[in-house]
Amino acid sequence: MQRRNTKVVVVTFEAGFLAQQYVTETQLSWPLLIDESQATYQSYGMLSASFWDIWGPKTWLVYARELFKGAKLQQSAGDIYQRGGDVLIDPDGMVRLHHVGDGPADRPAVELILNMIPRGYQT
Repeated sequence: MQRRNTKVVVVTFEAGFLAQQYVTETQLSWPLLIDESQATYQSYGMLSASFWDIWGPKTWLVYARELFKGAKLQQSAGDIYQRGGDVLIDPDGMVRLHHVGDGPADRPAVELILNMIPRGYQT
């Protein structure tokens, strides 16, 4: 990310203990922005997912892989139906990638995101 002069932020609407717990569990090194009103999520169309989006086969496959690696599943204390997503915005404010996840297992590949960042971009 540094070679491409790219900055990453994580946005959540969970504040207080839940935000701190997320930072601790994920060892998050990027800034965490808290959007308690969910205005950012709504602006980017990241509304509530359906039951099937959350508990469908893709999610179970991800959980199975994590269990196979020895990870322990934990019950979420937050809103599990809130869709996540990825948004890539260039220094001119142009949205280069706008991906709203169908569920927790639906994320674009890191390579896809990196390939959308022009090399040598200056901010």
